[in-house]
Amino acid sequence: MDQATVGNTRDTRTFWRFWTASTVSRAGSNMTTVALPLVALTNLQVSTFQVTLLAAASQAAWLLLGLPAGVIVQKVPLRRMQVAMDLIRMTALGSVPVAWWLDRLTFTHLLLSALVTSLATVLFDIGNSTFLPALVSKDELTARNSLISGTEAVSQTGAPSLSGLLVKVMGAVDVLVIDTVSYALSAAILRTLPERTPAPRPKVSAWRLIREGCAYVVRHPVMRPCVGWAMVSNFFTAGLMALTPLYLVREVGTSSTVVGLVIAADGVGSLLGSMVTTRLTRRWGTARAMVVAALFGGVLALVIPLTTSPASIGFFIVGNAGVAMAVVIGSIVARTHRQVESPPELLSRVMATVRFISWGALPLGALLSGVLAEAFGLRPALWAVCAGFLLAPAVLLTSKVRGLRNLSETRV
Repeated sequence: MDQATVGNTRDTRTFWRFWTASTVSRAGSNMTTVALPLVALTNLQVSTFQVTLLAAASQAAWLLLGLPAGVIVQKVPLRRMQVAMDLIRMTALGSVPVAWWLDRLTFTHLLLSALVTSLATVLFDIGNSTFLPALVSKDELTARNSLISGTEAVSQTGAPSLSGLLVKVMGAVDVLVIDTVSYALSAAILRTLPERTPAPRPKVSAWRLIREGCAYVVRHPVMRPCVGWAMVSNFFTAGLMALTPLYLVREVGTSSTVVGLVIAADGVGSLLGSMVTTRLTRRWGTARAMVVAALFGGVLALVIPLTTSPASIGFFIVGNAGVAMAVVIGSIVARTHRQVESPPELLSRVMATVRFISWGALPLGALLSGVLAEAFGLRPALWAVCAGFLLAPAVLLTSKVRGLRNLSETRV
């Protein structure tokens, strides 16, 4: 076996360990997507706005830490940081069942646990997105991103369904223990990866580094509208996610098992999206595939509010799956474009800038949905959020992306 073959084998094994750690962690997190709001709803009996506030806290770190995260990831040993973030998430989330067993759990505790977990997740996710291009060639990035998205989709399909069933058997609080264990396993696997020591760099202020990453994204004729699409999509996705358990439990009258199954439809759509992305981009081009997918998701979102009883739950499932499919196709295309087109020295900061803008919309979307639900009721709020998905293709169609076949046709 020659040296190149040995190197390729080692890189492949490293990728699969990376993939395994991410998969284990993501599976636990997707179970928490169902369990955490149900803890608030069933164990603490909180209000509608408090449930959406909890959803906002779970994503708030992208606003608080999104921009500095790119600089932090660039300056610290990556493996060590990711292991630490897993252990922090394990501790924060694990404190919830402990507090419940001791009869000390409060909504404030739940809120703080969600926020701390969110802060650690920001650094972990930016680290993951920066690490992947170092593991595979540029030609493999789309396929590897599709594989990771497909794996996440399978997790999104199976984990919420299982979580809904386990909530019924064990209770929502005890299900959180599974996510705690998943973070511990992820940390143990990540410890086996080779360390990435940051390259020595001239001393430059953090704010200058942040500005460089922001400037590159804002000035890029393709990345800028793609970030706008992601921001709009995430804003209304967060609103939909925050309203889903509330609407299904309090308006439709479904059980925790059905809530898990409906949320799992998100995973089915994500899986389908990850499976067809490579084929669509080869046939239509990356830009056209992204626009068509955005239009498809915007239209299907409008069937979600047609669910008014358990008998019509199919509308919610189909619409939820369609939205997820569209978002995953666009995300794979845009993420691969950023990974290929960004200068290596800017990659972590580009990723952080994009996620600050796009994922920073998540807590805002969750909060707005709560305000609308409190002011007008759950059903009108759901209609407003679902109609908002039509703004996502509008962002692309009013930019240079509209005239492109492939996103890579236009460069800075």
